Amino acid sequence: MTRAKNNLDKNLSNVVDDLELTPVNSHHAQQLQQDSNDRRHQDALNHDKPVDLKHPHVDAGTNSSH
Repeated sequence: MTRAKNNLDKNLSNVVDDLELTPVNSHHAQQLQQDSNDRRHQDALNHDKPVDLKHPHVDAGTNSSH
């Protein structure tokens, strides 16, 4: 787990910092929300593990169709 200053959880510290921001108007609120969405999306991309879509090779001699 990544640690920040004073041996605190870095991610939790970042969340607290984000929650301390008070938007001054609706546009600023939208920008703050978009920043959060962008970080969430990038995190999802960083953890994306594509599934191998290739099927295992089926030997034609073992096919049970008549």
